[in-house]
Amino acid sequence: MTHLDERAVETGAAAGPPSTHRRVRRARRRWLLAAAAAVLVVGGAGYGAAALRAGEPEQPVLGPGEVTVELDIEHSLFTTTELRVAEGTRVRFVVVNGDPINHELIVGPPAVHARHAQGTEAEHPAIPGEVSVGPGGTAVTTFRFDEPGSFELACHLPGHYEYGMRGEVVVVPAD
Repeated sequence: MTHLDERAVETGAAAGPPSTHRRVRRARRRWLLAAAAAVLVVGGAGYGAAALRAGEPEQPVLGPGEVTVELDIEHSLFTTTELRVAEGTRVRFVVVNGDPINHELIVGPPAVHARHAQGTEAEHPAIPGEVSVGPGGTAVTTFRFDEPGSFELACHLPGHYEYGMRGEVVVVPAD
């Protein structure tokens, strides 16, 4: 038995020609290096994206008065997830559904979202702050933001909210 074979038996490593043992170790080392590189790349990308978001300017304040906001839906997500409006602004939401499935837009205080989170309304007539929109369709609703604070906008169809189909309207005091 060669010295390498004796050591393999002592350590429980696979016995075999020394070249096989080295190839296994090299393959393991390459795999570990590749995994470490992937972690660094993915982690670095996340930090880079966070740095970009942190450096972005604040959204401009819309209003006061009446404004129109086009809210596109792609891949079960709103393309705009944050709006800033002045107190007393009436927002006309034009909801454009680019998906092949139904969605809704619900805007309002927590009590409104709590009611819709129960999922008892599959479709909504166009009332202030609530509208349903079919596949490839467009729908309109309005909502007047009379008080400073934060208001959620969301789709409460089963699984959509949990997937991330939500955003925020921040209402700032009027100048």
